[in-house]
Amino acid sequence: MEMRELTVMAGSFVGFQLLYSVVSPLLSSVLTKGYGRLPPTKLNEWNSRTVSTVHALIVGLFCLYILRYDDAVNADPVWGDPNLVKLNVAITCGYLLYDLVLLACNWSTMGDSFFVCHHLAALYAYGFVLSRGVLPYFANFRLISELSTPFVNQRWFYEILHYPRSDRLVVANGVAMTVVFFLVRIAVMPSYWESVFATFGTPAFERLGLAAQVAWITSCICLDVLNTVWMYKITRGCYRVLTGARKSKAKASNGDGGKQAHMNNHTD
Repeated sequence: MEMRELTVMAGSFVGFQLLYSVVSPLLSSVLTKGYGRLPPTKLNEWNSRTVSTVHALIVGLFCLYILRYDDAVNADPVWGDPNLVKLNVAITCGYLLYDLVLLACNWSTMGDSFFVCHHLAALYAYGFVLSRGVLPYFANFRLISELSTPFVNQRWFYEILHYPRSDRLVVANGVAMTVVFFLVRIAVMPSYWESVFATFGTPAFERLGLAAQVAWITSCICLDVLNTVWMYKITRGCYRVLTGARKSKAKASNGDGGKQAHMNNHTD
C-alpha cells in the first residue's frame, strides 16, 4: 500500500472521528431542538448516522464520477488504472475502521453483528485493491450501494424525533429508501455478477491468484446476502408505513364525515 493511500485512510479515520465528536453535535443542536432532548445513547447513534450520511454522499458521488469518466477502469475492470478508485476505497476503509472502533466502544447500545460482518468483509476485499491495485472496477461498483444510506439514516432521524409514521415526509422517505436501496443494492446484482463471470478463465483473472480470487468472490457473496436480508426488512417496514398512512387517512376521513353528519343533525 502506498503512502498516499495510507495518508488518505488515516485522514478519513480522523476526519470522521472529528465529525462525530465535534461537528455533528454542534450542527445538530442548531438544526433541531430535538437533538438536545435525546438520551446519551441516542446522541451517540445520531452523531454516528450523521457521519454515515456524509461518508455515503462523498464516496457514492465519487463512485458515479469514476464510473462515468474513468475510461481506464471501465476498459479493464480487473487491472485498469486504480488511482482514483484507490482514493475512494481509502476513504471508505478509513470510515469502516472508525465505525468498527465506535461499535466496539458502544457495543451494548450500538452493537450489530450484521454491520461487523459487513465491515470486515469489505475491509478484507478492499485490502487487495489498496495493496495490489486489482479489481478497481468491481471495488468501485460496490460503492454505488452507499447511495441508499442517507435515506436509511433519515428514516431513523424521523423515528427518534417522534414523527408519526403517517407524516408525508416519513412516507416519502420510506418509499424513496426502498426504491433506492433496491436499485443500488439488489437490481445491480445481475449485471455485476455477469461482469464477474465474464472474467472467469481469462488471463486477467488467473493473474489475480487464489487469495485475491477468494477474497473477491466470498466478500461479494457475503455482502449480497446481507443486502438481501436488509432489503427484506426494509420492504416490510415500507409496507407498514404505507398501510399505516392509509389507515390514518381513512380515520381522518371518517372523522370528518362523522363531524359533518353531527353538524347536519343539529342544523336539521
